[in-house]
Amino acid sequence: MEHNPLDILFETVKLGDFTLHNRFIMASLTRCRGDPTNGIPTDLHVQYYSQRASAGAIFSECSPIANNAQSFLGAGGIYTKEQIEGWKKVTQAVHEKGGKIFIQIWHGGRSVNPEAVGEGIIGPSAIAIRGKSTRTGNEYPVPKEMSKDDIKLVKEQFRQGALNAKEAGFDGVELHGANGYLIDTFIRDGSNQRTDEYGGSIENRCRFCLEVIDILIEVFGCGKVGIKLSPVGRFQDMYDSDPIATYSYLLKELEKKNIAFVQLMELNEAFKGESAHEAGEKQIAEVCKTLRPFFKNALIINNNLTPESAAKAIKEGHADLVSFGRYFISNPDFIERVKNNWHLAEWDRNTFYAGGEKGYADYPNFEKPEESK
Repeated sequence: MEHNPLDILFETVKLGDFTLHNRFIMASLTRCRGDPTNGIPTDLHVQYYSQRASAGAIFSECSPIANNAQSFLGAGGIYTKEQIEGWKKVTQAVHEKGGKIFIQIWHGGRSVNPEAVGEGIIGPSAIAIRGKSTRTGNEYPVPKEMSKDDIKLVKEQFRQGALNAKEAGFDGVELHGANGYLIDTFIRDGSNQRTDEYGGSIENRCRFCLEVIDILIEVFGCGKVGIKLSPVGRFQDMYDSDPIATYSYLLKELEKKNIAFVQLMELNEAFKGESAHEAGEKQIAEVCKTLRPFFKNALIINNNLTPESAAKAIKEGHADLVSFGRYFISNPDFIERVKNNWHLAEWDRNTFYAGGEKGYADYPNFEKPEESK
């Protein structure tokens, strides 16, 4: 029997406390289909997520821990009782289909939408994102440099968000530490110019992230906690002068905490942004390959991969699982399509971040042509 190189994607794999039935992760996709006034997940979310429950695990859209933490109006929040009840319906529906779902817990930091918070935008330093926001069309405001009290408050918001997520029935939690949001801006020196114990050295810049990870571990246990990182991502004006040094240190510290997984984003030129820093000499060409030695638990690669290139990355030992985004948007039965070599449906980019059911929960499963009689 001829060996199928994609078979490796359908092997069971350990993800912390869980044994997943395949290596496919549905990446966090913040589609903004919730009510922008209250962030409550709806029956549409129930339908959308449960349609995709055949993934090894689903990572939810980025879920803000407070009203003043959201960059995307319409993302499902995790800070009110009504939001918890909305998510309960989602997690129950996914579990009824045999799936696993992790919440991606998140604070937008200096990218927070001013329409939602007014003057309450915060960051590690008073450094604005250069350029204009694609959401508002205006220049990004200068964030307030967080005080020690601000840091303490946000850590408690992460704690409560994790407790709420556990109550809502999520199997685990992924901390969003990528793409220029709050955690990421503390880690990288292009956005963190603090001179206290949360800035300066690599150890200090990683401190806030690791403190939040400790909080999530207290709530869920280390085998149900992970983090998403973008070591060389330029989105939202992000940059680090020495990402190998920064992220090798961070991954070694995360390994000591024995968390379930790290998800690493490779550099995506399409996700770069117009106002990005120029690349320095110490940037990383192949993030997962370079950083793999520093973290022994599950490593998830996120790099706009095809099933073929995903299988290759796993076979070569660069990652253990692969997160897919757009394929899951237009193919609710993505796993089955890949397994059976069925045609993959095209996505409609115009419906990625707006609207109701159209382009969200209305993509059909594959229909096999009727056999000739």
